[in-house]
Amino acid sequence: MDRLRKIFSKYTGFLRTLKPVYVVNNLLNRDKLKHNKELYKKYGIEKSVFGTLGSHDFKVRSEDIPWLDKPMAKENLEKNSSFQSFDSATQEQIHNFIDQGFMLLNGFYNEEEVIRLNKEVDRLLAQQKTDFNYTGKKVMDAYKISEIINTSYFRNERLLKLLNFVMGKKVVPFQTINFIEGSEQRAHSDSIHMTTEPEGYLIAVWVALEDTHEGNGPLFYFPKTHRLPYVTCQDYFSGNTSWQIGNTSYKNYEDKIEAIINEGNYEKKSFHAKKGDVFIWHANLLHGGSPITQKGATRKSMVAHYFCEDVICYHEISQRPALIDSKK
Repeated sequence: MDRLRKIFSKYTGFLRTLKPVYVVNNLLNRDKLKHNKELYKKYGIEKSVFGTLGSHDFKVRSEDIPWLDKPMAKENLEKNSSFQSFDSATQEQIHNFIDQGFMLLNGFYNEEEVIRLNKEVDRLLAQQKTDFNYTGKKVMDAYKISEIINTSYFRNERLLKLLNFVMGKKVVPFQTINFIEGSEQRAHSDSIHMTTEPEGYLIAVWVALEDTHEGNGPLFYFPKTHRLPYVTCQDYFSGNTSWQIGNTSYKNYEDKIEAIINEGNYEKKSFHAKKGDVFIWHANLLHGGSPITQKGATRKSMVAHYFCEDVICYHEISQRPALIDSKK
């Protein structure tokens, strides 16, 4: 099974577009989908938890949204006794999350912690415990094979306390992605890849593992775009059929996002991070990776994604339920 996963993680061919391939994978990972049975009943999904799943399957969308997305968010925040337990700098960033769609925690990890994480990723790659996936840039889910990454970073207690508070629900650690170079990814919202019903119950954490600058492809983002409507496959030509994922679905999505940004004339910001800085963004904040203009430049970083309890989690592009391993 592990060998097949490794092969498929590198595979970019026709099979990756076939929905039945993912259904088979769902059946092989049935234990990671059992939690969806009650949730499907709750949210009116009348189909197998092992089948495909997309936004089109929700005939009636939930009106629930995260508490900090609601109109009275700031007033409710100030009344919340737990809010007072955070230092003033963190409180300011929580306000910023409401207004701008992100939080910046300067120096969240110290020099020693950054060095430790970089050494651990280097060790895993050198010993071939893990590798880059088919993109050639992403090391997926290193937390599953590294106790250091899992406990000290992915499930860092200070971080989880903040995320649980901001989301208003207990977060469920889902995925880590380590980068050696910048992603160079076009603007997107994480919600297209890691989708929830109700919408918005996902949050992302980006950790700078070295300083970033114009040459090594810094993270960019568009403040306030978290307030835009969520884009799904229903909002652009995905090319999806009952059996297949459209060959140009993701490119068409990126084109759609570019058009939305241009139409709204949103301001593009670059994040020139210092190693140890943590950038936390809203599920719907539009962001990406700038081009690498300095040949050979690295931009070591780690992204972690967290769903929330008691919501349906799925991947809108590939039309499949998320596999959540509660044991890891």
